[in-house]
Amino acid sequence: MIEVVCGVIRDSGGRYLACRRPAGKHLGGMWEFPGGKVEEGEDPAAALVRELREELGVEVAVERALTAFPWRYEWGKMRLLPFLCRIVAGEPEAIEHQELRWCERERFGELEWAPADVPVFAELPA
Repeated sequence: MIEVVCGVIRDSGGRYLACRRPAGKHLGGMWEFPGGKVEEGEDPAAALVRELREELGVEVAVERALTAFPWRYEWGKMRLLPFLCRIVAGEPEAIEHQELRWCERERFGELEWAPADVPVFAELPA
């Protein structure tokens, strides 16, 4: 089973960073919390810091883990490891994504989310 981390980044105004996957990729055009695969032997929190640096050009502080859960896509099984985090340096750039958007939790329903990210909503503060 592949382990995948995602960063739930909240700004000082209480909005969360949503990232739109590029067209032509798996789940292209859908929104997600940014992150990626944990490499063999890598600590998940360290993997998240690395992935967010690569994908968004930011440095983050990982604050706490949320509930991890398994998910199955047509390509196979994964375990999603979400973490609450905050940006400590840099401004997010759409390096690996089609678009970035700061979004209030109550407006998540306006976006088409990658299915594995939807269960994360239940643990987020409004």
